[in-house]
Amino acid sequence: MSDSEDDDRVAKLNFKKDRIHFGGLDEGKKKDIRDDLPPGEEGSDSSEEEGDEMKTGEEEEGAQKLVEFSVSDEVGSDKGGKSVQTVVDEHQQQLLHELEQKKKARNIAVPTEDIKVKAMLREAGEPICLFGEGPYERRERLKVLLVSAGKLSGVIAYTDDTPTPAMDGTTQEKKQEVWYHEGSGDLKRARYFIAEFSVPAAKKRLKEMRDWQGMNPTMKHSERQDVHKFVHTLNNECSQIGDTRPLSYCSISPCSNFLATASWSGLVKLWSLPSCNPVATLQGHIGRVGAAVFSPKVCDENTACLASCDSDGLVYLWSMGSTRPIGDLPGHGCRVSRLNYHPSGRFIATACYDQSWRLWDLSKSAEILHQEGHSAPVYSVAFHRDGSLLATGGLDSYCRVWDLRTGRAILFLEGHLKSVLSCDFSMDGYHLATGSEDNSCKIWDLRQHKSIYNIPAHSNMVTYCKFSGTPTNSMLLTASYDKTAKVWSHKGWMPLKNLTGHDNKVMCVDCSWDRKYIVTASYDRTFKLWCSKGFTG
Repeated sequence: MSDSEDDDRVAKLNFKKDRIHFGGLDEGKKKDIRDDLPPGEEGSDSSEEEGDEMKTGEEEEGAQKLVEFSVSDEVGSDKGGKSVQTVVDEHQQQLLHELEQKKKARNIAVPTEDIKVKAMLREAGEPICLFGEGPYERRERLKVLLVSAGKLSGVIAYTDDTPTPAMDGTTQEKKQEVWYHEGSGDLKRARYFIAEFSVPAAKKRLKEMRDWQGMNPTMKHSERQDVHKFVHTLNNECSQIGDTRPLSYCSISPCSNFLATASWSGLVKLWSLPSCNPVATLQGHIGRVGAAVFSPKVCDENTACLASCDSDGLVYLWSMGSTRPIGDLPGHGCRVSRLNYHPSGRFIATACYDQSWRLWDLSKSAEILHQEGHSAPVYSVAFHRDGSLLATGGLDSYCRVWDLRTGRAILFLEGHLKSVLSCDFSMDGYHLATGSEDNSCKIWDLRQHKSIYNIPAHSNMVTYCKFSGTPTNSMLLTASYDKTAKVWSHKGWMPLKNLTGHDNKVMCVDCSWDRKYIVTASYDRTFKLWCSKGFTG
């Protein structure tokens, strides 16, 4: 046989070992084997078979020799004298080595963050990214490099004999250690103030609820009918161009005489209600204004009764008698998306894009709490009617409820599929509504710590949700990118009214405290006033 044929057979055996069949050989096979044997062997073997044809044992022995010659000649040896069995053994050793490498790679502790993985590859002198390679493939490549090169950049390869950090008593104690910031004296006094403010407010709310429970069912039904009548008779009384750029927010004053609109142009404008005539243009912001909220206190020309925030991290305080800000809340190093007043009017909470929210004491014009807890930017913030709790909604699709008296996060509400863009407490005190980018509005029961109803509110993301009314008789308002705002019953969550008319997405909706007016602000640069003729609430 030629050397080229031997090389081909050896190459095939590197991938798959030829199958050998044991058993008797027919005459055709024997003849083929005799033809392939060397001349000397062929003669001796043929003479042995011709002389002992009648001996069965010797014939079988000769056949076995022929099989051995056939197998040895079939597999042969390569040019370097390496037998096929040696090649097969080397192939098996290579497979075992690869399995051992994979086993070691599974025990390698490597970072999960793609930035750290790239940094370690750069330190090892390897390309940080290959064509078509994703984060998972890049992490697996780093594991292979660590197995072949050993320990790199503080990465530990844990084996069966290496104790893990969890097995170390000192490390375990560090994991169980409570980590916190020590609060200031101003924060302690603020918590005392909030506790003293919230207890009487809660007593008043509960008394109203008990009185309502003891009312005649006919009177209860009459009150509900009044709300439904107001909603069903809503008409678009006024439509006004608010600015040259899209409107992002609208807020009605506690006295129901003024309306504040915020715009992406950086302007905050005041309008009179119900005439919708411009009253003042507040200048000071440069970036996009995200919110402008009235204080729950009575509007005064000399004191701060309006607060606004923008995308540059600026928060300004305004009075009704000046078009320039009379104060600011510095220290935000990132975008402030929303802000809200505490029911007492003394504190302001701001939602920031640095994954935190902050609490400010207006009596001192100072930040008293910088609270983290979300894994993405915090977009919305809302106070409880009693002032004891605060809810935050983040772009991480979660909502958290915080107890301002103790500083603890008492509820973690998960259920939305996308970002939570708005949240608000109900007037009765134990319901919380959250509007999300997943086009739904969820109702949470704070007593049961779970979602009790999911409103498929709109066909696009819900940008804003707000409760309005009294603890015994209220309604829910929602605004959406589907160019509509809707009114829902509380507690049946039935649709009562669909407010249509805007040419673009509705950014915000608000209702006056006495339920006289409803205002919607839109991306089409206009705001609309909705009210019921002949109905005063």
